[in-house]
Amino acid sequence: MSGLHEVGGADEARGALEAALFEIKRVIVGQEAMLERVLVALLARGHVLLEGVPGLAKTLTVKTVADVLGGSFRRVQFTPDLVPSDLSGTRIYRPDTGEFDTELGPVFCNFLLADEINRAPAKVQSALLEVMGERQVTIGPRTYPAPKPFLVMATQNPIESEGTYPLPEAQVDRFMLKIVVGYPDERDEAAVVGRSLGEPARLERVLSVEALASYQRATEQVYVDRPVAEYAVSLASATRALGEHGLEQLERYVEFGASPRGSINLVHGARALALLRGRAYALPQDVADLAPDVLRHRLVLSYEALADGISPDAIVSEVLAAVDQPRIDLARAGTAA
Repeated sequence: MSGLHEVGGADEARGALEAALFEIKRVIVGQEAMLERVLVALLARGHVLLEGVPGLAKTLTVKTVADVLGGSFRRVQFTPDLVPSDLSGTRIYRPDTGEFDTELGPVFCNFLLADEINRAPAKVQSALLEVMGERQVTIGPRTYPAPKPFLVMATQNPIESEGTYPLPEAQVDRFMLKIVVGYPDERDEAAVVGRSLGEPARLERVLSVEALASYQRATEQVYVDRPVAEYAVSLASATRALGEHGLEQLERYVEFGASPRGSINLVHGARALALLRGRAYALPQDVADLAPDVLRHRLVLSYEALADGISPDAIVSEVLAAVDQPRIDLARAGTAA
C-alpha cells in the first residue's frame, strides 16, 4: 500500500489529522461529529452541504478548517442578484488591445465557502455543477482546471422560505455529505459564550496543502473488502426497493431512492473514516456510521411523507436496521491492508 507508506502509515495520518482537529476545536466548541465528517469529505475529495438554523457556527467552521489546513480560501455570499459569472469568471473585452481577457472567478481556490447557497436562483447554483463534478470551469472556448485540492462547503438555512430557492435534486446529489448541524448542549453553549468574552484564538496552520494531498492519496489506498462494498450497495439499493427488505410500510413515503453516487460515496467515505480512526482497512461499521450523512439528501420523499412527518433520517434508520452488516475477518483485512 504505497500511499500509506508515503505518509508513514495510518497511525501517522491519524495523528496529524487529530492535531488539525485539536486546533480547529480551539475555535469550534463541540460539534465533533460535524468536524469529523468535514475531514472525511476532505480526505475523500468530496463536497459538503451544512444545514442548520442561524448561529450554529457553520460559516465559522468552514473558515476555521481552511485556516488550519492552509491553502487558498474564498467566500461567496449567495444572494438573489448573483449571476453565474460572479462565481466562475467571465471574458472581458479590452478596447486597447482588441482582445478578450479572462477574469477567473472565486471558485479557483482550494476551499470555497458557498454561504447560504439556497438564496441564489437555480442558474447560479448550476454554475457550481461543472467545477464540483469535474474540477474544472469552461469560460468561452477554454477550460481552466481548479486548484488541487478543491472542496466546496456550502451552508443553507432550512427554516426560511422567503427569498430562498431550494436546491434541485441533481445539484444536491453532487454533495458527498449533507451534515445536519444541531443545537449545542448547555455545557458547550456556556463554553461558546465564555470564549466570546475574550480575544479570538490565534490559529496555526497544522497541515499544508501538500500534506493534505498526500493524505488524500493515502485514503485511496485504504483496503475495502468486497463484503464492505456490497454492504454499501445494499444500503443504497434498499432505499430504492424498500419492499424487498421488509419495509413495505415505507414505500409510499419514498418517490426516488439514493442514486449510485450514494453507494460510491459510502465506500469512499468509509475509507476516509477508517484512516481517521487509524486503520488501513474499512469496516461495515464505517459505512453504517456515514449512511445518514451520505443518503439523507439523496432520498426524494413524497407529499404523504411530508404530511405524516416522515424524515429522510427516519427512512435511513429503518434501512440500517433492515440490512444486515456482513461479518469481516479482521485478521484477513489487516493482512490485505
